[in-house]
Amino acid sequence: MSIIKPFRALRPKVEFSQEVASQPYDVMNVEEARNIAQNNAHSFLHISRAEIDLPENTDVYSSEVYQTAKKNLEKLQSEGILIQDEKPMLYVYRLQMGEQVQTSIVATCSIDEYDNNLIKKHEKTRPDKENDRTMHILTTQAQTGLIFLCYKGSDDINNLITDICKEKPMYNFMSIDDVKHTIWQISETNELVQEFKKVEAIYIADGHHRAASASRARAEFRENNANHTGNEDYNFVIAALFPAEQLKILAYNRIVKDLNGKTDSEFFESLTENFVVTETEVKIPLNRGEFCLYLSGKWFNARFAVNFLRTPNVIDSLDVSILENYVLNPILGIKDVRTDKRIEFVGGIRGTNELEKLVNSGKAKVAFSMFPTTIDDLLQVSDENQVMPPKSTWFEPKLRDGLLTHKI
Repeated sequence: MSIIKPFRALRPKVEFSQEVASQPYDVMNVEEARNIAQNNAHSFLHISRAEIDLPENTDVYSSEVYQTAKKNLEKLQSEGILIQDEKPMLYVYRLQMGEQVQTSIVATCSIDEYDNNLIKKHEKTRPDKENDRTMHILTTQAQTGLIFLCYKGSDDINNLITDICKEKPMYNFMSIDDVKHTIWQISETNELVQEFKKVEAIYIADGHHRAASASRARAEFRENNANHTGNEDYNFVIAALFPAEQLKILAYNRIVKDLNGKTDSEFFESLTENFVVTETEVKIPLNRGEFCLYLSGKWFNARFAVNFLRTPNVIDSLDVSILENYVLNPILGIKDVRTDKRIEFVGGIRGTNELEKLVNSGKAKVAFSMFPTTIDDLLQVSDENQVMPPKSTWFEPKLRDGLLTHKI
């Protein structure tokens, strides 16, 4: 059974929706966020990345950042840019990027279900990022970003959504990255709530840190509330729930800053122990079991050539695992991709031109263009209570922060 609950969204007035909406806080660095928001006082980045309004040398985890986020959120409310719905509602949020169309129900979900693994995970979290968003929630007393969830699709839910989408939407605009965002309000919520009770499991597609932080914040709110009942807003976390079959995963590529003391020829010699390597004009791998790499101005295809003695489990068969187990760790000396500063991750939406740029500029020595993980991989890993390597999936299009916020 999956519990969803209507909530009173804090949201922009229609005329400010496009100005307020911002990409998720964690898909850009501070400099990019500052540049995006500098001429837009209504951008939600002033709340989700409040360090952009402080001196450049400010510690992004300082209490001053969270207090600034709180102040900026209160300011948008006092100015009437953000308003709160009078009654609890559900919302339909549709994203369209080119031919890719995906439609979600936005609701609050039970943190008890998250804690009990009924909302299934596939990724470990980093303590520093958990601490950051936990403090953000506790200080602003709001969940300011949507967790990206999915579920195995239901015809009954799809039909209800189709009927809702025949009505006039509340928001309907194109963002600067050519993604169309359309949101409908749902005042009669009971039928959808009942249908989701038939959904066996919900899966985190993206937003593990937001979910973990909501759970940690709930624990602190509960400890400080002598009259805790379990029905308070902090017991639920805001999320967009998509049918899994509508989603598309892009590659999550990697760059490494050096070859661990090896020359190019020594690196290739080590690589050919487990891969068939050929120079190529193709920059994106066409099949599972291979990746493309960019080194010294040239592209190469590396096809995995190891015959497993037994059928590998779903984790070991992932291309990101093959890269980690046969290249990053043994050849390049990267023991923990979550903490090693020599490796960075580049979302597939940035394309191979970004990989070439990073290598050509000297910011990286080698780049790896990956074959995308599939949604079936994600569901299987989650069902088996296993954990993918970090940064295995990149979802596009992205939900926007600021359009629907859950006040606590």
